[in-house]
Amino acid sequence: MLSAARQVEEQEQAAVPLLGSKKGAGYPGCPGCKAAHLQRKNAPVPYKLLGFLGVVTLANCLPISVLYPFVYFMVKDFHVAKSDEDIGYYAGWLGSSFMAGRAVTGLFWGRIADKYGRKSAMYLGITSVLVFNTLFGMSTNFAMALVTRFILGSFNGILGVVKAYASEICSEEHQAVSMSTVGTTWGLGLIVGPSLGGFLAQPAEKFPNVFTKGSIFARFPYLLQALCVSAFALVALFVIPALPETLHKHHNTVKDEESSVERSEKEDQSIWTNWPLMASTVVYCLWSLHNIAYTEIFSLWSVSPRADGGLGFTSSDVGAVLGVSGFAMLVTQTLLFPVVARLIGAIRSYRYAALITVPLLISYPFFNKIHNSTWTHIVVFSASILKFVLSVAAFTGSFMLTNNTVKQRQRGAANGFSVSVVSVFKAIGPAAGGIVFAWAQTRQDAWFLPGDHLVFFFLIVFAFLTFICTFEPFLPRSADKLMEEDT
Repeated sequence: MLSAARQVEEQEQAAVPLLGSKKGAGYPGCPGCKAAHLQRKNAPVPYKLLGFLGVVTLANCLPISVLYPFVYFMVKDFHVAKSDEDIGYYAGWLGSSFMAGRAVTGLFWGRIADKYGRKSAMYLGITSVLVFNTLFGMSTNFAMALVTRFILGSFNGILGVVKAYASEICSEEHQAVSMSTVGTTWGLGLIVGPSLGGFLAQPAEKFPNVFTKGSIFARFPYLLQALCVSAFALVALFVIPALPETLHKHHNTVKDEESSVERSEKEDQSIWTNWPLMASTVVYCLWSLHNIAYTEIFSLWSVSPRADGGLGFTSSDVGAVLGVSGFAMLVTQTLLFPVVARLIGAIRSYRYAALITVPLLISYPFFNKIHNSTWTHIVVFSASILKFVLSVAAFTGSFMLTNNTVKQRQRGAANGFSVSVVSVFKAIGPAAGGIVFAWAQTRQDAWFLPGDHLVFFFLIVFAFLTFICTFEPFLPRSADKLMEEDT
């Protein structure tokens, strides 16, 4: 005989069959309810969906840093710099234009995802890569390159959407795996992108037997890398339909249910007064400025002459370093980070990554003193691998923190907000890094922080600030725990 409590429960479920509850009921026609089984307790990890999401993430990320290995040569080809020492300034502005565009529209794309669905924002973002990234590769002057990068960034707001989506297709116990997937593919894109740019820029000069002087790639020396990135975006465009929509859309006819939904939305804490969200966003901003400035500075420093404190690498050398670093980072993040995140949490993952980065960067300026080419490459490869593993570990921790501080119906807006704000810092990063790098070139014999010591000190400051901001009372420990869902 059923207990009284069980009878009451069955009567409630029979009376309200359409309520979206944690017990498995759902609204007919609601895509979020159809996909809710992915979040049930003890649900398996949806590796197939995470793989598809990784393709979309990678396609969205590749255009961001693809230009860094060749931006020095691109600016030089545009003949806008009066001297070689001024190239860093123009390279910084070109690198910042993308993030400036994304800063303007990041919150907008989050709102779009919360209102019309995660996949709608994904479609728009990937389509923009197809169009504007190709136009950037065909740039014939500095102004065209600057404008196309800005527009490309304006449509590139789906990182926040992807982060929200990743948390919605996995159960709570697998959040570290889903966020690690996004963090790994995003970090991989920041490395594969420069690798493609390094190997495929100026193909007529590097591969004259394949690309003749009269070919289109001789006229547009930076088009080949753009076409490769756009081709991958096309693949991603065909992958998106395989992803289930996770946004709940409850078109109810019962007034009580409509009132309940409206009331629950009004009771949600505003993202503007959510301190754990704001604190985690600040930490994310500091680390992002540090990381994107490092990406540009590393490329500029590596290809600059040894007489100026650099390593005298070619763009292909830089591409090789970043490519190997990307593979090592992929393996580490896939196999190690989910385990580490479960053991120590997102905050301490972030904290330790920032702390280890400080002594690592202190050593960079001394690589110039290694005159043996083989040992130089071994040391640079090793340092680069460690740096990118630490960077992606920190980013993955950040992704987890952002999603942990809000409920599902606010995730698009919260992630869009964080992407908008962080894009401002990412826009500042390349510009500031380029300016500091250009200034450092003029003070090679200074008694305090001479030459590239100044450049890496600039990076160390922001890594250390990131480390400091991961402690209470600034970043509450509550940000490391998932908030109760109310969908």
